[in-house]
Amino acid sequence: MVRLIKAVFVLSILGFAGLTGYAYLVDMSPESRQITVPVTLDAN
Repeated sequence: MVRLIKAVFVLSILGFAGLTGYAYLVDMSPESRQITVPVTLDAN
């Protein structure tokens, strides 16, 4: 039972470290582009 708790603890630490590394190393900036849409105004 203690081995199982140790394994879960170690895996959670490794998962947290992997997630932190992924967040710092991967470029997550969104792709930007300009969109123009013509608008007709009803002035009457």
